[in-house]
Amino acid sequence: MGKITGFMEFDRKDEAYAPVKKRIGNYKEFTIPLKEEELKNQGARCMDCGIPFCHSGCPLGNLIPDFNDAVYRGKWEKAAKILHSTNNFPEFTGRLCPAPCEEACVLGINEDPVSIENIEKNIVETAFEKGWIQPEPPFKRTSKKVAVVGSGPAGLAAAQQLNRAGHTVTVFERDEKIGGLLRYGIPDFKMEKHVIDRRLEVLEAEGIIFKTGVHIGKDVDATDLQNQFDAVVLCGGATVKRPLRIPGSDLKGVIQAMDFLPQNNRKVDGIPFEGEEIDAKGKNVIVIGGGDTGSDCIGTSIRQGAKSVTNFEIMPKATPERPEEQPWPFWPMRLRTSSSHKEGADRVFSISTKEFVGDKNGNLTGLITAEVEWVKEPGKRPILKEVEGTEKKWDCDLVLLALGFTGSETSIAAQLGLDMDSRTNIKASAKDYASNVPGVFVAGDQRRGQSLIVWAISEGRQAAHHVDRYLMGESNLPLKGEGDLPRI
Repeated sequence: MGKITGFMEFDRKDEAYAPVKKRIGNYKEFTIPLKEEELKNQGARCMDCGIPFCHSGCPLGNLIPDFNDAVYRGKWEKAAKILHSTNNFPEFTGRLCPAPCEEACVLGINEDPVSIENIEKNIVETAFEKGWIQPEPPFKRTSKKVAVVGSGPAGLAAAQQLNRAGHTVTVFERDEKIGGLLRYGIPDFKMEKHVIDRRLEVLEAEGIIFKTGVHIGKDVDATDLQNQFDAVVLCGGATVKRPLRIPGSDLKGVIQAMDFLPQNNRKVDGIPFEGEEIDAKGKNVIVIGGGDTGSDCIGTSIRQGAKSVTNFEIMPKATPERPEEQPWPFWPMRLRTSSSHKEGADRVFSISTKEFVGDKNGNLTGLITAEVEWVKEPGKRPILKEVEGTEKKWDCDLVLLALGFTGSETSIAAQLGLDMDSRTNIKASAKDYASNVPGVFVAGDQRRGQSLIVWAISEGRQAAHHVDRYLMGESNLPLKGEGDLPRI
């Protein structure tokens, strides 16, 4: 695969970024693509490694060495066919996935791994540019109708697969546009929304029906879907925000990240929004939470003109190297520094927020923290302990809580009588994605809890196979790692 000696001849080369001062003045994507010859060299780094552990690292089972080899040989259309055979939306994963495949790359044992994610993005961008991605409506329709609730990556993947099987698929989305957190949670500087829209044009041309502004469980009782459709697939995500229950959490200026980011995305897109505007301009901003959502809040705050941005993380500062207790090919908890961090944020690790402080009018003016340490005892889970004498007050005007989600909303589950687990995810087996109610299936974060976009697409594809089998008695839709080679 690739050039036999390529990994010895070529170093890893990633896309460059536009200068900070230039990129923070707008919400456009700011990566600078590699030239075609450079991309071929990156594909050439893929080793003839015998056992491609990148397959196991990828929840979709992408055929990574195969499309790397095609890129190296300049066979871009073939690469696009291989990539789309296992991944419905590589333009999303190529921008947003943390690339567990790269952490599992054999070359990554002692060198920089193959730049799989960037190669993936360039394959699909080339395919769109060349016009190779065209609608593929099914050759014939069945008499079955399927409702998909939620239009994030899980819902869209399930819808496209079930449509390919010939079923009539209707996707219900409560917001005004299709995309879920892809549209409302991901800032445009990470993925501009025309990337979603051009794929939606393909899906609509294939015959998928989209209904926006319809909140199942609120506007429409979920039982109505049971009566109108032969199967229902719930892909509504894990949208219940994790609160920070400390004194002062009700002060004006303490904001959930997933209230802040969707509002800004609407402003960028010119979509009217409800409620008071949340604006970081001229403010001292503290972002609590060190994950991708926290990073997105940092980049957005900087673009809004924040006076300062500080990022709190309760975990200790990780090392850039792979920890000994997380050996290859497992996913390591490394120190990860995003492009947003590099735009001017201060990072503070091993810190816990104890209290929010406000004025007599209920406005946030600061917060109080303490340093913490994780104490490990043999055979027990680590315990978080406050370091005595480390209390500190921080001045701030805006706090963004990027603490993740606790689980799924419960209205649909209550209406349909669905079983839920202790984390308020809807119970459905990974074996067939079926709930305890016949004909109702669950995929994505609504089933597994908050997770990655690549897992959402994988779950949507897997669920579609089992829904098709439930409807027809058998299914030709592929499972993980089984390519269906769409006609592009």
